[in-house]
Amino acid sequence: MARLETERLILRPLESSDIPQLVPLIGSREVAATTLRIPYPYTEEHARQFIDNAAELSSKNHFGIFRKQDQQLLGGIGLRVEEEQSRAELGYWIGFPYWGSGYATEAARALLKYGFDVLQLHRIYASHFAGNEASGNVLRKIGMRHEGCQREHILKWGKFLDSELYGLIRSEWKG
Repeated sequence: MARLETERLILRPLESSDIPQLVPLIGSREVAATTLRIPYPYTEEHARQFIDNAAELSSKNHFGIFRKQDQQLLGGIGLRVEEEQSRAELGYWIGFPYWGSGYATEAARALLKYGFDVLQLHRIYASHFAGNEASGNVLRKIGMRHEGCQREHILKWGKFLDSELYGLIRSEWKG
């Protein structure tokens, strides 16, 4: 399993021993409201299923984001790879207490490097709900280009939301 390090972070696969830190962070309404695939409320059973599925699939592309200094879980990040297309979707979340600290940007840069250098992907893309400017800022900071808006593309909690799409091609990457 891959393990990535940055100046402040360690990115490693989540383990069952991480569940006590994971559930309160990922289970907050603030986090769930900004993500597509995180259910709310998020239970210990959701966490176990996610970790078990990642292990079964031998997924090397999904990581917990941990602070180096104290091993505190801060969030999660991953690439949903489509090998036949040589592309992947970047997704991430940061626990509400850690918003605004630059952790998402630092982790996303590390995952771009991993995706382009190790996985040899041609394209990495990501999206965020319209109105989530913090996520848009992360994507722009890591060099992604805004490619458009998918109007009312996502149904979240009974409401249709616009999805802002970003992308980066390996030849444009300045890693």
